[in-house]
Amino acid sequence: MLGKQALDVKREIEVTLIPSGAKVMLQEGTQVFVTQALGNAYTVYVNGNLVRVAGKDGDALGLVILAEADVNACAGTVEEKIWKQLKTCFDPEIPVNIVDLGLVYHVVVQEEPDACRAEIVMTLTAAGCGMGPVLVGEIEEKVRTIAGVTEVKVELTFDPPWDRERISDEAKLQLGLM
Repeated sequence: MLGKQALDVKREIEVTLIPSGAKVMLQEGTQVFVTQALGNAYTVYVNGNLVRVAGKDGDALGLVILAEADVNACAGTVEEKIWKQLKTCFDPEIPVNIVDLGLVYHVVVQEEPDACRAEIVMTLTAAGCGMGPVLVGEIEEKVRTIAGVTEVKVELTFDPPWDRERISDEAKLQLGLM
C-alpha cells in the first residue's frame, strides 16, 4: 500500500534526491514510505525528502523489482518505439508520464544506412526544476535501447513555456483537473 505503511530498507542502495538530482545512499534499516511506483522506479519519502529508487532495487524495499518491457519486441517504426519509451518516463513528483504531461514537444528521427539519430525537444513543468538532467539522462538511456538508434540528443527548452493546457485529457482526469 503506497504511502501508508513504513518500509525498512533491506540493503544499502543508491537513490536520486528529488528535485536536485543528487545521488545519495540510503542505508539498510532506514524507514521509507513509497509514494509512487511508475515506469521503472519508485518514489519514496524519507526523512523529509522525496527520492527516486531505481526499479532494479525494488527488492531493497521489500517490493518487486520493476523491469521494463523490451521495446524492440514491439512492432512499429523507430519513432513509434521512441514514443513508447517516452511514455515510461515519469515526473517523480507527478504520477503521469512525460508525454501525457505535455513535456515532449518534438521527436525527430534521422535514419541513414549506418546510423539512426533521435532528437527530442522537451520542457519541464517549471524552469527551475532540478530533475531536468535526471529526466534527460533517463530518456537518453531508454531511447538508446531501441535497436538501430546510434545517437540520442535531448534538448530542454522553455520556449514555449509549459502550461496545464498541454496535459492530455486522460492525464487531466487522472490528476482531478477535469
